[in-house]
Amino acid sequence: MMYIQLFAQYAGQYMKTKLQYRGDLIVGLLSDMMFQAVNLIFILVVFGHTQELKGWSREEVIFMYGFFLVPFALFSAFFNIWDFNDRYIVKGEMDRILTRPIHSLFQVVLERMELESLLGGLTGLIIMGYASLKLGLVFQWYDIPLFLVMVAGGALVYGGIFVSLASIGFWSDARSSIMPLMYNIGNYGRYPVNIYNKVIRFMLTWVLPFAFVGVYPASYFLRKSEWYAYAFFTPVMGLVFFTGAVLIWNQGVKRYRGAGN
Repeated sequence: MMYIQLFAQYAGQYMKTKLQYRGDLIVGLLSDMMFQAVNLIFILVVFGHTQELKGWSREEVIFMYGFFLVPFALFSAFFNIWDFNDRYIVKGEMDRILTRPIHSLFQVVLERMELESLLGGLTGLIIMGYASLKLGLVFQWYDIPLFLVMVAGGALVYGGIFVSLASIGFWSDARSSIMPLMYNIGNYGRYPVNIYNKVIRFMLTWVLPFAFVGVYPASYFLRKSEWYAYAFFTPVMGLVFFTGAVLIWNQGVKRYRGAGN
């Protein structure tokens, strides 16, 4: 309950701060929408030269991209830790975090959240709705809770991977460019995994499971029965990877000796 109250207070203060600078907020939202539009245009350009992509139609890939945007929006809103190493380790702000009786990762999440990123989830829902109409998809009542569970699982997969990467800073205080690299690799999870070779497919499924953010859970709603086992495994992968990330983080915190050392 205390954590929920803290989150509500931080979120309230965050929105007050953002609304003080509405121009910056609007520009940021528009830039995010333009970035999403560019990715959508890329899909349309690809299908301008082919009718199918390894058995996936244009509308199915568009639906998949829309689904991907929803868990990615949750991740972007609450795990904005790209600069964790530089800000909290190199510059010593972790010392301040550890003086408070709240889990350190939760504090970092609160300090770095960007709630406006949740708009990307709305964009994803609109794209999914458009693709669903084109495909003539019919959904049942139980698809709603399944959608929420799979979205949460996908967000936790992303969060687990990047929290694990951030935790490396506890062992190495040197600035690293691995975060942007991993972000680029994560983009592969937007597209059907069977268009890649077996090595990349294995990597995206079991090593860096970005496929569980987009293609696998989306395949259930697209009624691709051959991918159902992977789709229903999405929340499990999310819990496993995020739990592992928290354990790595906790070990890193135990090792941390302060900015002066």
